Amino acid sequence: MRPTHLTAESADYVNAREELRQAEIELMRHRERVADLRRRLPPGPVVEDYAFEEGPADLEAGDAPARTVRLSDLFTRPGRDLVVYHLMYGKKQTEPCPMCTMWCDGFNGVAHHLAQNVDFAVVAAAALPALRAHARTRRWTNLRLLSAGTGTFKYDLGSEDADGEQDSTVSVFTRDADGAVRHFYSAHPRLSDTIDERGIDLLSPVWHVLDLTRGGRGDWNAALNY
Repeated sequence: MRPTHLTAESADYVNAREELRQAEIELMRHRERVADLRRRLPPGPVVEDYAFEEGPADLEAGDAPARTVRLSDLFTRPGRDLVVYHLMYGKKQTEPCPMCTMWCDGFNGVAHHLAQNVDFAVVAAAALPALRAHARTRRWTNLRLLSAGTGTFKYDLGSEDADGEQDSTVSVFTRDADGAVRHFYSAHPRLSDTIDERGIDLLSPVWHVLDLTRGGRGDWNAALNY
């Protein structure tokens, strides 16, 4: 199967492109096997109904009044999963993480699509005014923004260490019929001692587009303008 109708491709190019296509097919099938393993995880542990601080739904309406919301409150209706992105900002992370900022830019753009199937929120250790101030500079008007700085949510889920160092993490929760919230899945960039930054790559379409090119991702962090 040829991906184009171009006639000037050399035999070497055509053969190499076909080898790549077969590898891409196997990668797709492997991703589907991994996704199936994830979906078939047994029920996770019931977790504390953590408390967060949240400001007005309208980001431009200021930061008050702030209200306390519980983890269970983030589920908008029965049968839906909750996805939480842990933004690296707050405590030892005194400036918002550029990588997390790039990802949240993308989440903001697709939030209305995600809402068709799941509930989604962004949680940071930063104080609510600082978090919302950063969100205003990025125009994150479609994201539910929560501060967890005074609780143990981020530490318990592995996105913060005992010294307050932050890490990017994604967590998924489910809610039982009786209202109890269970942890379903969490993932970090660091999959192992030898895999430091690729563990949640699927959250970033920017990197996947760059991976199509000869230069790949390059030093994306140094070049990122946020």
